[in-house]
Amino acid sequence: MSAVRKRQWKSPSGEAKQAWLVDYRDQAGKRRFKQFARKKDADAWITKAAWEVSTGLHTPDSQSVTVSIAADLWIGKAEAEDRERGTIEQYRQLARLHIKPLLGAERLSRLTRPRIEAFRDELLKSRSKAMAGKAVRALSSILVEAQRRGLVAQNVARDVRVIRSSRDKPKIVIPTRDELKAILDHAPADQRPMLLTAILTGLRSSELRGLRWTDVDMKGATITVAQRADKFKEIGPPKSEAGQRTIPIAPTLVQELREWKLRCPNGKLGLVFPNSQGGVQDYGHLLRRKFFPLQIAAGVCDQLIEAGEGAADGKSSSLMKARYGFHALRHAAASAWIKQRIDLKRLQVWMGHSSVQITLDTYGHLLIDSSGDAAIMAAAQADLMQ
Repeated sequence: MSAVRKRQWKSPSGEAKQAWLVDYRDQAGKRRFKQFARKKDADAWITKAAWEVSTGLHTPDSQSVTVSIAADLWIGKAEAEDRERGTIEQYRQLARLHIKPLLGAERLSRLTRPRIEAFRDELLKSRSKAMAGKAVRALSSILVEAQRRGLVAQNVARDVRVIRSSRDKPKIVIPTRDELKAILDHAPADQRPMLLTAILTGLRSSELRGLRWTDVDMKGATITVAQRADKFKEIGPPKSEAGQRTIPIAPTLVQELREWKLRCPNGKLGLVFPNSQGGVQDYGHLLRRKFFPLQIAAGVCDQLIEAGEGAADGKSSSLMKARYGFHALRHAAASAWIKQRIDLKRLQVWMGHSSVQITLDTYGHLLIDSSGDAAIMAAAQADLMQ
């Protein structure tokens, strides 16, 4: 049984007050109350609560928790499941910087779809679409975990989306053949093997930094990705099942690796591309101290604004910026394979993508073959019109 009744009283100052009190029983049979300033709000709430009670999903306000507490529970579960340190750090940042400041004090039981839509809109005013999308998805994951724990009846963020048009998505930029040649020609002897491997295999930087000699089959001319090194230099399995794969390698790379193995720094981890002490390379150091300066030395760079331009003495100096991140070498490998008319499934496997859709979303624009399309259309016409 449930009922909505008017409650009237006087404040200590003698002012007349009134509210609408919902009197109901939860699925455990416990009597509960909830107060509203307007009758229509009370009526709307009791209709929703009655359905939740009938399905066993109702969570009273007194048993609910705030979004802030739910976020901490979500992060705690990730830690208990031994998720990667980088993943947990990302969860913490999303909660601390984007979710708790805007929604942390709200009780889960009081969240509604309009409130989540407003949260998304507020994010978009001060964050990029990409970051707003991550925060909304993180909130949905928080509510999924809270629902699993019985702290909320439903995930009201499930269908809330940050729509990004194709124009909003960053376009991949692929180094040209001349740029790759310039990088390799200027690379010091201890950097060239890793760069050549990246260009010819498409391995991610984390996979290269975690690659072991036992995963390199010189006779069979293959490299197997069985582990990776995260940004904290911790070794772990690939991020997904698809990340574990075996890739064939060219004779040139086999010879390069044979020669590199003779002078590679030794370490207990048996890494192919370790630091000078044989340990895991730091990714930031790899970029700032090696890959970026190498591009500038090779002329693969862009000129920024003139430093000191407009000074009284008329002197200025150019500031140069490396043109590519390390991931561009992975794109170069994919581009080269596509030019050789690799089939889509093989491309997906070699790139370590968890689905063909990811491969299409990333490299679909490179799969267009105008000459091949024309030949297909001509052949189809001949077949149909004969």
